[in-house]
Amino acid sequence: MASSLFMQFLDATILTTALPYIGKSLDVPTNSLSLTVSIYFITMAIFIPLSGWIAKRIGKKNAWMLATSLFVLSSLGDAVAPTFSFLLISRFVQGFAGSLMTPTARLIMLEKTPSNQLLKMANYLVWPALIAPAIAPMLGGFIVKYLSWQWIFLLNIPIGLIAVIIGNELIEKDDNKIRSKFDLLGFIEIAMSSGLILIGAEIATYGKHLWKLSGILVIIGLLMILLVGYHLSKTKEPLFEIKALKVSSFRIYQTGGTFLWLSVGALPYLLTIYLQTVFHWSALTAGYYVIFVFIGNIGIKPFTNIIIKAIKYKWSLILALITVAISTALIALVRPNTSGIIIALLALLSGCGRSLALTCYNAVTFSEIPMDERNSANTLSSVLQTMAQGLGVSLISVIVSALSTFVSVNIAYEYGFIFLGILMIYPIIEVLMQPKDFGFKAL
Repeated sequence: MASSLFMQFLDATILTTALPYIGKSLDVPTNSLSLTVSIYFITMAIFIPLSGWIAKRIGKKNAWMLATSLFVLSSLGDAVAPTFSFLLISRFVQGFAGSLMTPTARLIMLEKTPSNQLLKMANYLVWPALIAPAIAPMLGGFIVKYLSWQWIFLLNIPIGLIAVIIGNELIEKDDNKIRSKFDLLGFIEIAMSSGLILIGAEIATYGKHLWKLSGILVIIGLLMILLVGYHLSKTKEPLFEIKALKVSSFRIYQTGGTFLWLSVGALPYLLTIYLQTVFHWSALTAGYYVIFVFIGNIGIKPFTNIIIKAIKYKWSLILALITVAISTALIALVRPNTSGIIIALLALLSGCGRSLALTCYNAVTFSEIPMDERNSANTLSSVLQTMAQGLGVSLISVIVSALSTFVSVNIAYEYGFIFLGILMIYPIIEVLMQPKDFGFKAL
């Protein structure tokens, strides 16, 4: 399951490095290339709400096998795409596959895990989300320099095929398939709200002359969330339940955790672009420094359980979020003549904080959710997480673009890092308001 999650997270982030090469190969204007990334996230956000219903209908194992196989096939389609239109269609199919694969993989793990084992499982669950974005810039830079951009997609094929073969042997068949009525109205409402928010954010990256239209779309999408909430709480057979939001340990991941995901998605991208644009380093050299985020993710792992058991979830989360905030904001002070050791150290600390924070969040999120409600809770969590990932890059791109109209591009990037650090203030305050025994069921 973790290998399929890794494949999805890697595919969502590694493509950025290859965009200029895809543009040259397929003769595509630079301002159109970001569609290959945005169409993937938008499709995922729109179709993730279907994942819970499909998993009930055909069984979790069948749903995951189907999604992973489709992800592999669409990756092959991406690699052999003769035109940009073909590539976009293939990325759409890949986004649909990812929208079913990722939540189902998480659900299979969650429904097999007792609450008192969630901390251990969270360590495995969080790795793909942390490792993939951190190694993507260096891996992507290596591939486009020494191979070709097609190999970015071909990389998914062996990973996916091995996962399917092993998963077929290890995953138990589902005997309790549920034939529930499909909530078409709920799906349309959720698809429109998430689609409008992500499309609006994407449009904003094309220039300030489109910011008014972008703002209108995002506001309409946000207002529609209220309509979605009302519908899901009142209908007899909703697409998924939202009553899990009443549980504080679950709710804080959907609120404060969303701010963390915005930073998690945006930092590797912003640091890579900053080192290339301002420092004029190659994609591969920039990737070498971003890889220290990954080293921090791995380096903190042997101590994660020790820290959490020593100071409990509340103070572990606060420590982690403060580390993320300070280390990210301090990158604004980095200059071309700054020692590479300092840049690496800040990236390392950011990785440590992100890893500890997401481990805590993942462990406590479902600790108080009954087994029979984890399907709906997982679907809701996946929708918000995917939207935050998709918005992360768009949001920081718009912030830097907006700031560059008032200050130089260099300073705009520096303020961008400070902005990502400031994002952590809300989740820190939210965790401080939790009781001392917060998350004790996951220990």
